[in-house]
Amino acid sequence: MDPTIVTVHGEARREVPPEQAVFSVTVSARDRDKPAVVARLTERSAEVGRILDGYRAAIERQETAGLHVYEEYRRRVERSATYSGSLTTTVTVTDFDPLGELLARLASGESISVSGPWWQLRPGSRAGADVRREAVTDALDRAREYAAAVGSELDRIVEISDAEAAGAHPAMMRAVGGAAEAEDGAAFDLAPRQQTVEARVLVRATITEPTILRP
Repeated sequence: MDPTIVTVHGEARREVPPEQAVFSVTVSARDRDKPAVVARLTERSAEVGRILDGYRAAIERQETAGLHVYEEYRRRVERSATYSGSLTTTVTVTDFDPLGELLARLASGESISVSGPWWQLRPGSRAGADVRREAVTDALDRAREYAAAVGSELDRIVEISDAEAAGAHPAMMRAVGGAAEAEDGAAFDLAPRQQTVEARVLVRATITEPTILRP
């Protein structure tokens, strides 16, 4: 006689602290002289770099996200072109203690805007593995309950698979910076947002012959 197979789902959910904070900082410039726009972008980008250098121990990654220098749309009444430019840098921080101060310093700069932070877990975070184990344990507990209901016990696991995509769900946080002004020594009061980690698994297992079905 073919063995009896029990198919169950296991689920787990956990709230964990974020491991990274990501924000973007953009410098901008506008002038009728294109070289002047480039010069101002270079100067303001260097200013951002100097500020970030003071927090190098807290920064894990710093990347240029976009550079734009372009001629604005000209109306016929305008005699000369106007040029605009922007340079955006994306920064990943792992030490949250100085983050509020860092964002305040950046936001106080002339023609500098800041967006973020966006809180997240690291790719492949250990938190995901822990929750997946909890989901498997939950599934096996359910399988044992079903088996016990018919006088059986678990015999052999046939399959364990993801029931659906599982993992961290980074949340978009309120914007910090932009047109905000910050005095020397000021710092934004940031509250890192807890991250939801979920897992859902499918487990198939054979059980011993149910006693409730024996003659």
